[in-house]
Amino acid sequence: MADNMSKLDRTKTMKAIRSQSRLENLLTKRLWHRGYRFRKNANSLFGKPDISIRKYKIVIFIDSCFWHVCPIHSTWPKSNREYWENKLLRNQQRDNEVNEHYIKNGWHIKRIWEHEIKKDLIGVVEDVSSFIDNVKKNKP
Repeated sequence: MADNMSKLDRTKTMKAIRSQSRLENLLTKRLWHRGYRFRKNANSLFGKPDISIRKYKIVIFIDSCFWHVCPIHSTWPKSNREYWENKLLRNQQRDNEVNEHYIKNGWHIKRIWEHEIKKDLIGVVEDVSSFIDNVKKNKP
C-alpha cells in the first residue's frame, strides 16, 4: 500500500516525533526527585541512552513496545510489510549491538519496556533505584 502523505508531509510528521516520551519523563522526574543525578539522551554515548550516569558507568534504555518489538505487545503493520520487518528487525539488531558495546566496555546496562512503566511506575522507579544503588555500592 502506498503512503497516504506526500514526501514533504511525511517528513514534517516524522520530524514532529519527540525523542523523549511522556513515560520517559514520568520516570526521570521521579528518579530526579529521589536525588539521582543523570543525563538524558546523551548524544556522546553510543546508542544515545535515555538515562546515563558516566561516573558509575550506568546506561538505561526505555524501549517502546512497537519500535523495539516487545514480545508481549508488539504488532506488525499490515501495510508495507517488507519495509517494516526490515526496519524493526534492524532496531532489534542495533539494540543487541548497543548491549554488547556496553557490556564489553564494563558498563552496567538496564532495559525497560514502556509497558512496564505503564503498568507499575512506582515498581519501575524502585527497580531502577535499586539497580543504581547496587552499582554505586559495588563501585571499586
